[in-house]
Amino acid sequence: MIQNGIGLSVGGARNLLGAARRGRASYRAAAAVCAVLAVTAACSSSGGGSSATGATPTAAVHTPPRPAGPAADVSQQLAGGKGVFMGTAIPVDLKAGGYVESEYAASGTASSYKASAPLTNDGRWTFAPDASAPYKTRIVVRRPADAARFSGNVVVEWLNVSGGVDADPEWATLHEEIMRRGDVWIGVSAQRIGVEGGPVLVKVDTPGSEAAGKGLKVIDPARYGSLTHPGDGYAFDIFTQVARAVRTGAALGGLHPQRLIAAGESQSAFAMVTYYDGVQPLTKAFDGFFVHSRGATGLPLVGPGKGADLAGSLGGTPAIFRTDQDAPVLDIQTESDLTGILDSSKARQPDSDRFRLWEVTGTAHADQHLIGANSSSIDCGVPINNGTTHLVAKSALRALTTWMTSGQAPVIAPRISLTAGTTPQVRRDSDGIALGGIRTPPVDVPVATLSGVPGPEASTICLLLGSTTPFTAARLAQLYPSRAVYRQRYDAAAEKTIKAGFVLPDDRAALLAYADPSVVATG
Repeated sequence: MIQNGIGLSVGGARNLLGAARRGRASYRAAAAVCAVLAVTAACSSSGGGSSATGATPTAAVHTPPRPAGPAADVSQQLAGGKGVFMGTAIPVDLKAGGYVESEYAASGTASSYKASAPLTNDGRWTFAPDASAPYKTRIVVRRPADAARFSGNVVVEWLNVSGGVDADPEWATLHEEIMRRGDVWIGVSAQRIGVEGGPVLVKVDTPGSEAAGKGLKVIDPARYGSLTHPGDGYAFDIFTQVARAVRTGAALGGLHPQRLIAAGESQSAFAMVTYYDGVQPLTKAFDGFFVHSRGATGLPLVGPGKGADLAGSLGGTPAIFRTDQDAPVLDIQTESDLTGILDSSKARQPDSDRFRLWEVTGTAHADQHLIGANSSSIDCGVPINNGTTHLVAKSALRALTTWMTSGQAPVIAPRISLTAGTTPQVRRDSDGIALGGIRTPPVDVPVATLSGVPGPEASTICLLLGSTTPFTAARLAQLYPSRAVYRQRYDAAAEKTIKAGFVLPDDRAALLAYADPSVVATG
């Protein structure tokens, strides 16, 4: 996907920088985002809900009054040059799905923020506007061509820049659910490096990686040469101003949104923490938050002209999502997010009437689905993780939108089991599969160990990709006397997962496709 960079801790940041190698993107050629670090991918132009059995009682979602404030000017449509630039792991045929794509400049004068007190663990942060500066960035809009299909939901993704270019990992993960439901997706170039370029924390020499760190203005001056970004300290207000514009229907081709969902993965999930805890109380700009693979801390505030110091933030005070706001949060975490580089277990918090945490067993920060065809060119010493994060994530998005529209809270998910102590580790069974958490058939009826534990290749990208370790023939024979027995158990586990609300009935076929009876001896 893209290069993305963070560290294991403040001390581990050095490790990360030394080990990290990762590729990013040029047009139609290479890179797309991953969580906190990054992965390689390709750059291109381009039924049943999850509130299932076990959900808590319905709690109506209250929409508070929204304070007035400036909105971005999104009247200028961008055209020409090489077309829309986006780092993406999974090119999508929008026309076949009944969708259209357009791109607009988003401009105005944004404020940076300063914290009025130390940033505490409870997330009850107090921010105040600080400096102001003009900006002109871009947004990418993907919407139903037929207005009658519009659901009223707009997913606003804070584009990930860990690989040195803008990338859309949430779209890559969620696009099937977004398109079948008729949601609008908007990608916001919120951070400076995506527009202006700058130092790339993690690099790797792969086709297309020459675009990393150059910024849109250099990548395609004919299309993006007029853009200007004052620094990541202003990114939060830029994101707010885009939301205000979109809420009026601007840039939506006549559609009128009812609900705005802020979304971000990896580095952008860090931004969601900071936004929710410090900015949302001031703006009330979003109706819900979809957070994917956050770390323990938020994205730090920085001064004019600077990029966020993500690696440096890792040793900061862990922060939960504050509990005194109306907008619901659904936080989906992979197994590997809990310990190691992201260490998100330090920011675990109880579920509530406005918060859900879904931890998915047997998954990694990035996996074969997210990095697409480029997975074949990455050697981590073992096959990379081939888990089902995207299937659970789509159910999570459905659960969040149901929560927002009907008040029916998502099902409460079991947590992955961790050891006690200051450096907890994931507890595992005798096959190395994590205990607890959201379980899908590949971990409950396994033919391989799906894990967030990386392979032996000591590179940062491999730290993010987890592993898939096939079982021996002897172990398979112990578990399954025949392919028919394996298939029967797998199908039963699939129905259990769907009934629990963690995979949608719409994705039954995709879940069943993860079965691999060919490795089981006939009998």
